[in-house]
Amino acid sequence: MTTASDRYVVRPGRASDAAELARLHASVQLQAVTGGQPHPGIAAWVEDLLDGHPSVVPDDFLVADDSTTGRPVASLVGLRQHWRLAGVRLPVAQVELVGTAPEHRGHRLTERLFAALHQWYAADGVPVQVIEGIPYFYRRLGYEYALANDGAPTVPAAALLAIEHDRSAGLTVRPATVADADALAAIDRRLADGDALVCPRDAAVWRYEIAGRRPADLARRVVTVLVQGGDVCGYLVHGSRLSAAGELIVFAAAAVQPADWPQAAAAMHTHLTHVGRRYEASAEGPFTAVRPILGPEHPLVRLSPAGVPRRPRGWYVRTGDPADLLARLRPLLRARWQAADLRWHEPTMTIDMYGRAARLEFTDGRLTDVIGMRGAVSPSTEPGTHAAIPPGALLQLALGHRTLPEVLHTWPDCLLGDRRTEQFLTAAFPRVPVQVWPRN
Repeated sequence: MTTASDRYVVRPGRASDAAELARLHASVQLQAVTGGQPHPGIAAWVEDLLDGHPSVVPDDFLVADDSTTGRPVASLVGLRQHWRLAGVRLPVAQVELVGTAPEHRGHRLTERLFAALHQWYAADGVPVQVIEGIPYFYRRLGYEYALANDGAPTVPAAALLAIEHDRSAGLTVRPATVADADALAAIDRRLADGDALVCPRDAAVWRYEIAGRRPADLARRVVTVLVQGGDVCGYLVHGSRLSAAGELIVFAAAAVQPADWPQAAAAMHTHLTHVGRRYEASAEGPFTAVRPILGPEHPLVRLSPAGVPRRPRGWYVRTGDPADLLARLRPLLRARWQAADLRWHEPTMTIDMYGRAARLEFTDGRLTDVIGMRGAVSPSTEPGTHAAIPPGALLQLALGHRTLPEVLHTWPDCLLGDRRTEQFLTAAFPRVPVQVWPRN
């Protein structure tokens, strides 16, 4: 008798899978929107991912084949990219298009695909995986809600129409062309050196975002540039159509000079108003609002008219080895302690994550290395342990989603040895603004 484990074979994707995977995902993703019909935007997105996407090669897909037919019946894809956390380069894989044909559900294919994916990334040195999606489901696969996304108020169209559109001081917004790619990449390099968590794009990625996608691709956005006197001094990225609710979605906004933001925001609001009205006139439906997928602290949001508050959504995040993540952040931890004029008084500091531990090594009070090791059997009573932090809490701290006081308030099993340790870890893990527009 053939068992479920015998029937399905998990393998890397191939370029020749494009048509089958486009059919599969178009038939299982966003079916509530299409009334059960294949979604053409999903099909085009899959085809684009398998045909020249700068963050994906075919074997970044994982596919479960039904061995009785030889056809794909479940799949997902990891989009590899490099984010910057307060200037530190961080390899990240964004997991998308997790789907199983209805008649093959119940065989734990999603779990098998994720197990293979996690093993793959552990071997390849990709420490962080992120995913949006089904509430709670991905917690069962080792993911933790550890990155805020969204949270900016939705601005009614009427409030935008009431703005005086003469405050842009010579700044204007126009559609981007591939000739703007180098300037856009330079802006992202500048942003990557700041204090936020960002997903910078190089010129090749910007060219793809501007002109590389199929028109029907669900992930296609409209890239515009902020210009003054012919010079590109910022960008604005918004949806290529209104949402079902009549909202114009804003995905990203940047200005080279922080001092430019009052005028830049005025120019961007003018542009968004014109775009929303143009989309409305094209019979898409009424233009009801601008919805920024940005944090409440973003300059464009702070300079927007009052809107309807929204609860932040979030990304689920996973790291297979919290100690390795801390090791990658060593330059940042060292810089933060140095900025706070803190020197550790012992040769080492041990942070236990209930199974794994990180030994931080110091010379003359300055951090020199982070080494992963086996955790203590009982870290709360281990004399050499300075802090015991659950891995989910450590992930939130490392990515700047929560501060140490917030973690101590919500995680009773986050334990610190003394006040000096608390002082050091508070300085090590401040809240970090998230300004990520992923490369999907």
